[in-house]
Amino acid sequence: MNIIENTDEEIRAIADPLWRDLVRHSNEGKYGEFVKNFSSSFALAMNQVVAGHQFANSELARSLSEDFDSLGIIRRGEHVTVLYRQRSTRKQGEWLGRLVLGHENGEVRIFGASIF
Repeated sequence: MNIIENTDEEIRAIADPLWRDLVRHSNEGKYGEFVKNFSSSFALAMNQVVAGHQFANSELARSLSEDFDSLGIIRRGEHVTVLYRQRSTRKQGEWLGRLVLGHENGEVRIFGASIF
């Protein structure tokens, strides 16, 4: 089954816990846990040195609030992009979170994740 065939509710039921885990592991600086649900191609592209530097030096990456809102879902090809309004516990304002999901070897995996 292609993930784009799922309803918005089904996609959010998968995406929200994955996003919550990314937020928690980012705040804790746990790189190994942060990448555990990444697709193999995304995990390879994620440079451990750069990610470690981000965890150590980015106030935002270490202060993400568990309070987030889903803004919508975009379907394209074999992937869905779930957009989130993300907040920080230390910095004022809001950020756009992006989580790209698809199937790899029969499992839903993360093919992209970022905060703007």
